[in-house]
Amino acid sequence: MLRTTYHIEKMDCAAEEQMVRMRLEGMDGVERLVFDLPARRLTVYHRREAAGITAALERLGLGAIQVGTTEAVDDPLEATSDDEKRPLAVALAINAAFFVGEITAGFLAGSMGLVADSLDMLADALVYALSLAAVGGPMLRKKRLARYSGYLQFGLAVFGLVEVARRFVMGEGVPDVTTMIVVAALALVGNVATLLVLTRARRGEAHVEASWIFTSNDIKVNGLVIVAGLLVWATSSRLPDLLAGALIFLIVARGARQILALANGKNHA
Repeated sequence: MLRTTYHIEKMDCAAEEQMVRMRLEGMDGVERLVFDLPARRLTVYHRREAAGITAALERLGLGAIQVGTTEAVDDPLEATSDDEKRPLAVALAINAAFFVGEITAGFLAGSMGLVADSLDMLADALVYALSLAAVGGPMLRKKRLARYSGYLQFGLAVFGLVEVARRFVMGEGVPDVTTMIVVAALALVGNVATLLVLTRARRGEAHVEASWIFTSNDIKVNGLVIVAGLLVWATSSRLPDLLAGALIFLIVARGARQILALANGKNHA
């Protein structure tokens, strides 16, 4: 296997990175792309001559210059598999445990916000499972699995919005505020821990980026549930909880759009 390094003068943010990915991923012989945005450097692991890769980069007009080509002393697919699997497995365990805890607490407390948050955790757990299946596989397979996770998240969002509407019409009682706030705060701690664990995973791969998007959204969701609990306490009304549930599922739907855009090679920012 060969390893070719490029300096790309105009590649300084995720938008240019995605342009490069769209151009190179799936090219015959290209095995892996490793980006260093601060240094404007791209390393391509490939099995054919670099001429085709260089020509494709030059057509982007980002000022790509080939620095050099050497024999790769390591196989990037094998060398990073264990490093990727361990943090993703921990993230899967954290999210699966919090899904069980939150959905149980949500039903016992009568909180749509907690139920919504738990289904978001379930979506994350399934995404991490898909991510584990993607580790060490070809790039196109990773993008396909990221796309599956996006469709899954969108399906959960639709289900959740329907459930919010049902509860609004049925006129169910006020949820238990203490349970809402305590469980959401614990979930927040779990998501922060997940994000820290994911710092050990290789960034830039579609399936890992999908995991980052999910977890980043979760932290916002946990804060929203806590605020909703305080508003329920202040107003003695179930409406803040229902509104929080609806907003959470809209966030879930937005995350699905981001994942699908990423899987299709577009900038998700």
